[in-house]
Amino acid sequence: MPSSFERFRAGLLDFPQDGFALDLSRAPEPEGFAARMADPMRRAFEEMAALEQGAVANPDERRMVGHYWLRAPELAPDAATGEAIRAAVLAVEGFARDVHEGRVRGEKGPFTDLLCIGIGGSALGPQFVSDALGGRHDRLRVHFIDNTDPDGIDRTFDALEGRLGTTLAVVTSKSGSTPEPRNGQLEAAARWQAAGLAFPRHAVAVTGEGSQLDGVAKEESWLARFPMWDWVGGRTSELGPVGLLPAALQGADIRGLLAGAARMDELTRVPDAARNPAARLALAWHHLTEGRGSKAMVVLPYKDRLLLLSRYLQQLVMESLGKELDLRGVKVNQGLTVYGNKGSTDQHAYVQQLRDGVDNFFAVFIEVLRDREGPSPEVEPGVRSGDYLQAFLLGTREALTDGGRASLTLTVDHVDARSVGMLIALFERAVGLYASLVGINAYHQPGVEAGKKAAAAALGLRARALAVLRSRPGIWLSCAEICGEKGLDGSEELVYKTLLHASANGTELSVRRTGDPAEARFKLT
Repeated sequence: MPSSFERFRAGLLDFPQDGFALDLSRAPEPEGFAARMADPMRRAFEEMAALEQGAVANPDERRMVGHYWLRAPELAPDAATGEAIRAAVLAVEGFARDVHEGRVRGEKGPFTDLLCIGIGGSALGPQFVSDALGGRHDRLRVHFIDNTDPDGIDRTFDALEGRLGTTLAVVTSKSGSTPEPRNGQLEAAARWQAAGLAFPRHAVAVTGEGSQLDGVAKEESWLARFPMWDWVGGRTSELGPVGLLPAALQGADIRGLLAGAARMDELTRVPDAARNPAARLALAWHHLTEGRGSKAMVVLPYKDRLLLLSRYLQQLVMESLGKELDLRGVKVNQGLTVYGNKGSTDQHAYVQQLRDGVDNFFAVFIEVLRDREGPSPEVEPGVRSGDYLQAFLLGTREALTDGGRASLTLTVDHVDARSVGMLIALFERAVGLYASLVGINAYHQPGVEAGKKAAAAALGLRARALAVLRSRPGIWLSCAEICGEKGLDGSEELVYKTLLHASANGTELSVRRTGDPAEARFKLT
C-alpha cells in the first residue's frame, strides 16, 4: 500500500518553472479508468486541435471558435485574423496610454474613474481580473453596471457622485441590442446629460462591427470603438478587447495576462493526458461526476484576490456544459454545477456540510504561496497571518479527505497577471476537452436564448395588458377579465406579476390585493 506521500507524488503535476501545480492525489481515478478513457481522450485532443486550426466548432451557428488565437495570433487560420488580433491589442494599449497620459480626457479633466457596462462574459471576466489584479497603484477606479436593476444602477452612480466629468464609460455588447448593457448605456447617457455633460465625449464601445452599438458609437462620435469578433464567445472573451481594455485602463499588465494564457495553452496542448493539466482536470471531472454532472464543483480559493474566480467559472463551466442535447440530438441534460466563495471564510459557512453532510460535491482548492508584497508581522512567535491561511487550507483539505470527500488542489506561486492568465486558459481548455468527452457542444447557449425570448414575450404581454386597462380607464379589472378581453387565456399569472410590478413603479396603475391573485383588481386612472 503506497504511503500518502507516495500518492501525493504520483498525483502531482508540477511545473515549477511556471509557478503552477495541480494535485490530483485526493481524487484518485477508479481502477481501469485511464484505459477506458484513452480513446475518448484521443478524440478530444483531435477535436481541440481542429478547433484551433479553424474548424467550424459551433455547428448551430456555423462559426469557428477561436479564443485561443487571442493569445497566439500566429495560430489563427488566416493572416487577416491574426493581424486583426495584434492590431486590437496595440489599439487597446495605445488608447490606455493616451488616457493615462491625459491626451484623452473627460470634459472636466483627466479621467479618474472607469465605468464598465456589460453583462455575462462582458462583466464577469473583467470583474474577476479587476479584483484579482487591482490595488493602490490603479490608474483608474473601476465600477461596473452588470445588470438592469435600477437600484443597482443608482448605487453605482452614487459612487461616482461629482466625478462624471472625469469618468470614462466602456459599453460592451456584441450585438448592441442585448437588453442589460443597452439599458445601462441609456441610463448612463441620461445621467451624463442631467449633469450637463456629453456622454459621447466619455464613451467607448466594444462591439461587433456593424452592430447596433457600433452604429450609435459611430454616429455620435464616441471616443473609440474596439472589436468583438463572432468567433469569440462572451464567456471566453476576457483575453480579447472585452477584458483587455478595462484591464489596461485600470493599469494591469495585459501582456502578462496574454503570456500566462499562452504558456498554459502550450502545457495543455500536449496530446498526452498524463502530462496535460487540462486533460487531467477534465478526466477528474468525468470520474468524480460519473460523466454526467452528478456532483457539484466547489471552488475554494484561499486568497481574497481570487474571490470572484468561482463566479467567473460559474458562467464558463455551466454555460458551456449545461446542455439538454448531445451532438447527436439525444437528450442528456449534461452539466457541472459550480459554486464557491473563499477560504478561510468558507470554513465558517458551509464547510460543515461539505465535511459531514450530503456527499454531492468535490472541492477545488486554490493555493497561493506568496502571502503579500513586503514583510508580514508575527501574530504568534514564528507564525504570521499567511501561515494561518495555509494551515486552514491544509486542515480543511485533510478533514474532507478523512470524511471520504474528494478534492483537487491548484497551486500558484503568487497572484499576478501571468498566473491569472494561466488560470483562465486552464479552465477554458478543460471545459473544451470535457465537452468532447461527454459529446456536447460547449460553444452555444440555447437556454440563454430561450430566456431572452421569454423575457421579450413577458414585456409584450405587459404592454397588451396595460392597453386593455387604458381602453377602460377607471374600471377595476381582474387578471381573468384582462386576459379574456385580449384573448390571452392562460396568461393570468404573468399578467398579475407584470401589473403588480408596474403598480409599484410610478405608473398611474392602482391595485387592490386580497392575498388571492384571482381576486386582485387593477385600474388605470
